[in-house]
Amino acid sequence: MGTDPGLRRLALGTLLAAYPGPVPPGWAVDLVAEGLAGHTLFGTNVHDPAQVAASTAALRAARPDVLVAIDEEGGDVTRLAHATGSPYPGNAALGAVDDPALTGRVYAAIGAELAALGITVDLAPTVDVNTADENPVIGTRSFGADPARVAVHSAAAVAGLQSTGVAACAKHFPGHGATVADSHHELPTVEASPAVLRERDLPPFAAVVDAGVASIMTAHIRVPALTGAGPATFSRAVLVDLLRRELGFTGAVITDALEMKGAALAAGGVGPAAVLALAAGADLLCIGARVDAGLVERVAAEIVAALRDGRLDRARVEQAAGRAAALAAATRAAGPSPITPTDLGYAAARRAVRVEGDVAGLGRPLVVRLDAATTIAQGRVPWGLGPHLAGSEEIRVPAAEADAAALRARAGERPIVLVGRHLHRLPGGAALVDALAAAHPVVVVEMGWPGRWRPAGARAFVTTYGASHANGRAAAQALGLTP
Repeated sequence: MGTDPGLRRLALGTLLAAYPGPVPPGWAVDLVAEGLAGHTLFGTNVHDPAQVAASTAALRAARPDVLVAIDEEGGDVTRLAHATGSPYPGNAALGAVDDPALTGRVYAAIGAELAALGITVDLAPTVDVNTADENPVIGTRSFGADPARVAVHSAAAVAGLQSTGVAACAKHFPGHGATVADSHHELPTVEASPAVLRERDLPPFAAVVDAGVASIMTAHIRVPALTGAGPATFSRAVLVDLLRRELGFTGAVITDALEMKGAALAAGGVGPAAVLALAAGADLLCIGARVDAGLVERVAAEIVAALRDGRLDRARVEQAAGRAAALAAATRAAGPSPITPTDLGYAAARRAVRVEGDVAGLGRPLVVRLDAATTIAQGRVPWGLGPHLAGSEEIRVPAAEADAAALRARAGERPIVLVGRHLHRLPGGAALVDALAAAHPVVVVEMGWPGRWRPAGARAFVTTYGASHANGRAAAQALGLTP
């Protein structure tokens, strides 16, 4: 039996695909013309602004109301500035400054840049409350650990972003901040009652709903009290009862990437995951980054098969496609906006730096950057103090290979500035600091989530609340190491 063209188009209308390279291939453009809801852009799709604008124009030529989405959070998660690092601090730094008006201005600046490039949906802000210091995937993407503070800044971010005509997508519902596992690799479990979620995790989502957020992204996390054995992405109790009925959300529910292990493994593949997500109440299905025409067709065919065999109700899929189309219609009128060069992000990053101890008179220290694996969400984006140093030597050492005696010998009489991300989580990180500080002047620069750990014996502890280009410059300036 061949695929019904009408059902195929209906299924395509719920899918957010992706394509490789800087130029949309013919199949990616053709699928848009045939009803595909849209595409997500990743770092591999971004070379320079003119190229991105040409790509979005090509997609829009196929269908004017195509959705073009991107993960542009600022801070540690950037696609537009993946080659250099973001000129904006991320949420943790903005939360540390605690100036909601500044948060709104930063997100408005990001939105203006996206609108100028023809991008209509920003898969941001992250509104998770990062209550677990060991959280491997949220951390500095969060405005903080206090639900009330996160709620205020989340609403400000949404208002700023959507003031430019770009739709915001608050993530990851019902809250990824208490996890100690990465849903890209496994299905994290959060043992919390609905009452705890309402007090700890849901206030920011309630705030963005009140602020008129256009879309909300699901989390591939398991909350047994609500979701049973599966992730929130497949749970009607979460997406319908909690999000729509209790919080009153009327916009589009977008899934986190279905290729992630937290969804694909739980469902037995991306196609079955798409069916389960639609049945649970999701509207726009983000397939992921590794997408080709064959995968899109297989997912669409799985949705069509589910419509035929009764796993999916046609009215539910029509509702989902309608919400995706409404999201596109609401953003389609957002024309290009002029981008005004600004130092807004760098000034904001400087306000976020916190210095505990004495950093005066460092001269030209040996700067040691401890390297460790990055998350899939972050990708490989340049970070650290290196681009901002004037005359100081910087070396980069894998965290697992760092040796205190060798570093002291390399430094000689120079102080050591040890730069890392999530130092308290790196195996041997705290011990390395202790060994260095026992016989050498050491300043520790934490560019990840600082948590409660503080280095004993260090001359100073500097926290930036992020590792963007702006955060790196701010740290170098605080240490007196810039020109």
